[in-house]
Amino acid sequence: MIGIALIKVLLLAVLVMTAIWYLQMRTRNAGFVDVAWALLLGVSALYLSLAGTGEMTWRIALALCGGFWGFRLGLHLLHRVLHEEEDGRYRFLREHWHGHQGKFFGFFMAQAVLVLVFALPFAAVAWNEQRHSLVQVGAALAIWFLAMFGEAIADRQLAHFRSHPANKGKTCRVGLWRYSRHPNYFFEWLHWFTYVVLSIGSPYWYFSIFGLVAMGVSLNWITGIPYVEAQALRSRGDDYRAYQRTTNSFFPWFPKQDTP
Repeated sequence: MIGIALIKVLLLAVLVMTAIWYLQMRTRNAGFVDVAWALLLGVSALYLSLAGTGEMTWRIALALCGGFWGFRLGLHLLHRVLHEEEDGRYRFLREHWHGHQGKFFGFFMAQAVLVLVFALPFAAVAWNEQRHSLVQVGAALAIWFLAMFGEAIADRQLAHFRSHPANKGKTCRVGLWRYSRHPNYFFEWLHWFTYVVLSIGSPYWYFSIFGLVAMGVSLNWITGIPYVEAQALRSRGDDYRAYQRTTNSFFPWFPKQDTP
């Protein structure tokens, strides 16, 4: 039954990403793929919490945590996509691929597969039949609240910085961005520990590790930091290089003294 539920998640993701691929052809804005990815995960959390056969407490926690996370992130990204020009990462890909829509379609389908990968931790929770533990639930919710609060604050600080025309071409070093070049990514990764804790006792507990590892690898070495920093170097040059020398890439820590 868990396999059928996950297949349905993948089929939905493929259908939605196909529609989003067509939308980006019409709008020439591939940023909608990020919006769709986040919203699809929110929907997946809600669907799997209903389809699962695990203890009700775990499924309610999944619906609240996974659903809220996905929809908050999706709506935040939608506001950015609707009010800003196409993200520099996707402009670079559009130029690099010479607008080849076949390559864009393949990229969007890869995002659909990633929806399935990140839905695996949700499934581990939804099929957890172990009796609930207040300590376990409390620990998971504490991690979730810290991750949501940190990511929301980082997003707000960056949006406020970028809203001032005088900051155009400058690097945000305010608030959490003083201690990490990507605090939003760090807290997004931290969020996946929630489902590791909630899935303790589940026969599919190891599914929860997929999301945690996949998110860490993706953010640090594949779709996250490498693309964002390459674009930042193209647009901000030496100012961003100085930021790289003084500030941790991922884990928040005190900045170092600049030594060019």
